[in-house]
Amino acid sequence: MATPLLEVNGIEVIYNHVILVLKGVSLQVPEGRIVALLGGNGAGKTTTLRAVSNLLAGERGEVTKGSITLRGERIEKLTTADMVERGVIQVMEGRHCFGHLTIEENLLTGAYTRKDGKAAIQATLEKVYAYFPRLKTRRHSQAAYTSGGEQQMCAIGRALMANPKMVLLDEPSMGLAPQIVEEVFEIVKDLNTKEGTTFLLAEQNTHMALRYADYGYILENGRVVMDGEARALAENEDVKEFYLGMGGGDRKSFRDVKSYKRRKRWLA
Repeated sequence: MATPLLEVNGIEVIYNHVILVLKGVSLQVPEGRIVALLGGNGAGKTTTLRAVSNLLAGERGEVTKGSITLRGERIEKLTTADMVERGVIQVMEGRHCFGHLTIEENLLTGAYTRKDGKAAIQATLEKVYAYFPRLKTRRHSQAAYTSGGEQQMCAIGRALMANPKMVLLDEPSMGLAPQIVEEVFEIVKDLNTKEGTTFLLAEQNTHMALRYADYGYILENGRVVMDGEARALAENEDVKEFYLGMGGGDRKSFRDVKSYKRRKRWLA
């Protein structure tokens, strides 16, 4: 097998020197694929992304065990700027656009580190507008006065302006209307197919993530409890019951509830 673009091997992450958040998380992201990190709030998805992009220090967190490699190179000691130079960009949860800047100014901040000239940057900008025509329409509007969906598109577009090899996408569906969520995921799939951009995305919307991802990892309480091809996970009975809200609706007695909890011990 070819070496994966990203490999996370048994990492533990501790915050404030005492709070153990990740407990031996391992995953692989092949080049040119969409890999989803699934699980509820507090499962460890965002922490995993921050460990990869080296944003933990700002949250008083650190990787204390295990290793993270990008194209076979250990990256735990690199800075976030080093990761950007290597083509790894994170789109933060909550979008974090610069509200006082226009949409186009926000996008251009993503090209700050590029050294290939104005013409190349302009070409990338036009490509971003081709993928996000709504942004072109609103390009002179202040980001603070655009919709949540437009801000999410702006945040993804800003990441694309750096010509990334891999985008770490944190909760892209959060706070968006269902039709906008689908539009965003369609664009992610399009970017993956046409541009070859690799995505590692953290998402609570398991149903939507498994529709568009190639592979998925389910996290619970800081551990990977299940992984597999996205289609296989979507058909797994436990995943259907615990994450897709399908099945299990006929439980009536306390004995059934106890049985339910025993079955979920694979998540402990």
